Parts: sequence; structure tokens; C-alpha cells
Amino acid sequence: MKLKVIVHEAEEGGYWAEVPAIPGCATQGDTFDELLKNIYEAVESCLSVDVKDIQISASDKVLDIAV
Repeated sequence: MKLKVIVHEAEEGGYWAEVPAIPGCATQGDTFDELLKNIYEAVESCLSVDVKDIQISASDKVLDIAV
């Protein structure tokens, strides 16, 4: 899966970024390398779902897939 990320220079220094395809998914970093690391963490966090709150029967399967 490819996502567009918009990177902004922060007025106070450093950077912040947003992922328009995922509403509310944004992060920041003091350096570009830190921002890049934080972007991956933010996307993973925004897309993760805790299956413990979902009713799953014995015949259901839970899969982890990479896209």
C-alpha cells in the first residue's frame, strides 16, 4: 500500500506531517529522520484495531495481512 504524506516545516522548528487518506493521522519530529520514523508509527497506530472488542465466533478467522 502506498500513502501520500504531506510534510510541513513547523514554525517553531522541526517538521509535522499528515496522511490525508487517514483522517486524523498526523505526527511531528524535530528532525526529518525522526519524522519519518514517527510517520510509520502513526500510520500503524491509526490503522490498528484491537480485536478483543469484536465478537469472534469459533468458526471465524483473524488474519494479519500486509498491503
